[in-house]
Amino acid sequence: MVTAEFAVNNKVHSVTKVLSFMENYSRELRIKVDIRRKEKVEKAMEFVERMRKVQEKAGKLLRKA
Repeated sequence: MVTAEFAVNNKVHSVTKVLSFMENYSRELRIKVDIRRKEKVEKAMEFVERMRKVQEKAGKLLRKA
């Protein structure tokens, strides 16, 4: 939920051309962590790989069903 909320709030709206967070709270979204740190990227890539495997397995099971 938090990841989805962040993604929505951190996206420029196609009509208003303003971040959704800015529209709702009249201030910029602040991030307390340094997202450029190497270990953060590695953890993100591990998560992406795990999700790819889960989706691949789910797809195979759905096709089989």
